[in-house]
Amino acid sequence: MNNNISISVVTDTDIIELVQLVNSAYRGISSKKGWTTEADLLEGVRTDPDTLSEQLKHSDQTFLKAIDPSRKIIGCVGLQKKKDILYLGMLTVQPDIQATGIGKKLLIAAEEFAINHAIYCIEMTVISVRHELIAWYQRRGYQLTGEKRAFPNDPKFGIKKQDLEFVVLEKKLG
Repeated sequence: MNNNISISVVTDTDIIELVQLVNSAYRGISSKKGWTTEADLLEGVRTDPDTLSEQLKHSDQTFLKAIDPSRKIIGCVGLQKKKDILYLGMLTVQPDIQATGIGKKLLIAAEEFAINHAIYCIEMTVISVRHELIAWYQRRGYQLTGEKRAFPNDPKFGIKKQDLEFVVLEKKLG
């Protein structure tokens, strides 16, 4: 399946489809079809059209999308340039096709994006109790830095069902 997937930059016309994809992969019943769900940790939405639209307006922010042959968006990743690092977030794959290589393909595209922009370090935050997800990134060369960050206490990011914090992972490129 993964050979027929193309990667391109998200535009304003993709916002509604992207919001539906991200929310279906992270929150609610539909997210439980995949292994990346946060439904047991957080309630509410993962993103909304206004937030995503605002992010796309910034020149330091880029979203890449994975598109299947029917032109449907089946995955995405958010990238933000921060001086000498690229912050990677919201890596998303449609729940019922997770574990088919699409996430890896998006991760490779993100790393190529970084190198093409002369950035040789990618950083991300992952909720600390998401051990399977942390291990997935570690198998792809990302390392825990030892740094922890607070999870936002803002319903815009979801309503916590338990205390949460982020761990920071990074990968040096090149």
